[in-house]
Amino acid sequence: MNYYSKEDCQIEDFDALIDQQLSLGHQSQAVEVHHNVPFYDAPSLDHALRDANKRQDILSEWADVLVRQSGVVVLKQAVADHAVIDAATSVFEQIIKKERAHQTGGDHFAGTGANDRVWNSLQKLAMADPDLFIRYFSSISIAAICEAYLGPAYQMTAQVNLVRPGGKAQIAHRDYHLGFMSAEKAALYPAHAHHISAGITLQGAIAHCDMPVISGPTKLLPFSHLYPPGYLAVHQDAFKEKFEKRFIQLPLEKGDAVFFSPALFHAAGDNNSDDIQRMANLLQISSAMGRSIESMDRTAICQNLYPALMRSNLTTAEHNAAIAAAAEGYSFPTNLDLDPPLGGNASESQAGLLKRALSEQLSAAEFEAALAEQNEKRRA
Repeated sequence: MNYYSKEDCQIEDFDALIDQQLSLGHQSQAVEVHHNVPFYDAPSLDHALRDANKRQDILSEWADVLVRQSGVVVLKQAVADHAVIDAATSVFEQIIKKERAHQTGGDHFAGTGANDRVWNSLQKLAMADPDLFIRYFSSISIAAICEAYLGPAYQMTAQVNLVRPGGKAQIAHRDYHLGFMSAEKAALYPAHAHHISAGITLQGAIAHCDMPVISGPTKLLPFSHLYPPGYLAVHQDAFKEKFEKRFIQLPLEKGDAVFFSPALFHAAGDNNSDDIQRMANLLQISSAMGRSIESMDRTAICQNLYPALMRSNLTTAEHNAAIAAAAEGYSFPTNLDLDPPLGGNASESQAGLLKRALSEQLSAAEFEAALAEQNEKRRA
């Protein structure tokens, strides 16, 4: 099967996967297993992670859990210095207060205004307090699990999510890349691309406060990442209902970090507490291999080609083929403060703008102005 379709999504096959059980015997370094999720004491592993031979064993164990087993790992006290966590929380709260007045919204898988977000919290922390940034991201265990899943030279990004008492849950979803697409768009990608998508990004979250279940820590469905057509299935009611019946939630303590496959069915939970301001720094770490071999000025290319495209007598399909070669067809990376995901999970791509301009018969000057505006929104 070269492409997945909704007919491939069979709930019985899904049940067989999520019914699996994980035992402590398969995770020699774990201190315990809860709900099929192994927990590791991060500070006690720091010494072993500095030893090349022992490090390889630990990384192999983590990769096995994330790729072939339940798909979730918890690192207890990955950031053990709570003074560092509190200082970072203070920085993020100041940023939230500053941005809230003019923020236009946009959140993945939740309604606008449902959460307070700090987009690109990594860069903002680095610029606000470089000494604190170094202490915050100096966690040996966090670096190791990123390498376990992605190899060296990975690319770290982060976004703070603050859910206040009464904050509502997200809908079940998978994550970046194909998880940010509708089922219809995801179905356009061949089956092997679905498998690749799950292997080039690692999801993580650092708890900035204690998170009992009542506060709504992330709802997770172990083993669900193993379901091949899951990027389509997660949009179907039967699978959403199954998720709501079978999800687990893991209470976390300040400084804990949870990591999971981006293909795992998951969703932030309801914050039913009276007074817990549930803050997590969501880590999204990407493989270094997702880059082209050459860099080029695609804005200049698009500007130069637009008049020729306007006067050509090519068919729509031929236009689209030429545009695909010339323009940036992907919405990411972008500046989510300036270019938020309003009306979906992604903003308009450069190729999308070019197609729209041709459809609306914008003049060359109008197209250049729209392109400049788009570039300004996407700037770092």
